[in-house]
Amino acid sequence: MTDWITDTRAADLPFLHSFTNGLERDRAAVNAALTLPHHNGRTEGVNNKIKLLKRQTYGRAGHALLRQRILLN
Repeated sequence: MTDWITDTRAADLPFLHSFTNGLERDRAAVNAALTLPHHNGRTEGVNNKIKLLKRQTYGRAGHALLRQRILLN
């Protein structure tokens, strides 16, 4: 990744320069995301499912029905 950042900074692409600056600022987080086996995919999936159910029942059902649908899915 360091080689790619160096090559990108050498190129005349200003929109990628700000991206590489952000990668450098969060270098520890980027390395952890690329090397560690941990992820939050299951949590994001549950959040997405709840948001979908919420959108489907918007304006038609109250909190009790939304809670019931979340627990049953």
